Order: sequence, then C-alpha cells, then structure tokens
Amino acid sequence: QVQLVESGGGLVQAGASLRLSCAGSGRSISIYSMGWFRQVPGKEREFVAAITWSADSTNYADSVKGRFTISRDNAKNTMYLQMNSLKPEDTAVYYCAAGRTNVPGTEKERYAYWGQGTQVTVSS
Repeated sequence: QVQLVESGGGLVQAGASLRLSCAGSGRSISIYSMGWFRQVPGKEREFVAAITWSADSTNYADSVKGRFTISRDNAKNTMYLQMNSLKPEDTAVYYCAAGRTNVPGTEKERYAYWGQGTQVTVSS
C-alpha cells in the first residue's frame, strides 16, 4: 500500500504558476500510473492529468492542455503538476492518486490510492 501527500497549493492571481507535488511513502510509486484530479464543492471530482509508471505516456483534460504538465521522478518517489497561466476556474482542491493499472486513465475508479488534497485558489 502507498500513502500519498500533496503539497504546493496556495493563493495566486490569474496568470500565475504553481507546481504541485505528490510524495509517496510506504511503497514505491514507480509501479503505479499516477493521476491528478480536482474538486470544487458541490461538484464531482474531475480528471486533470495522468502519467504512466515510466512516463512514456500522459493524458490531459481538455481544459488544462497546453497549460499544465504532469511529470514524475520515481527515484524521489514524487509526482508533479506544473500549472501555468492559471485561471479562476482552476480553483479547486487538487488530489493525487495512484492507479490500479499502468493506464493513464480519466476515470476515478482506475485509482486505488488517494492523497488528502491541496487547495489551489486563483483570484481574478
């Protein structure tokens, strides 16, 4: 079993950048595909980005393509989400997750382990 802890969230102005980190412990994340999701109150948790265990394939939601970049450093047991050109609509709690298979899928059900989330707030 792997434990995941997100960090790097905060309050920024529109157009700014943030880098989120997801640190794994208890087990290496290198055997898992990994993903980022986000959620706002009253809405479903939505897919943001995902990456295979070897980083040879990535997947992004249309709303973040060209602005966000997912990456991982298995030696550090850490995954990242670089977020550029942030918009107010990116405001949410961001969660990282470790997948059940090596498929960078968009469905929440593909992911077995979840972090507690980190708040990102983008002001206009």
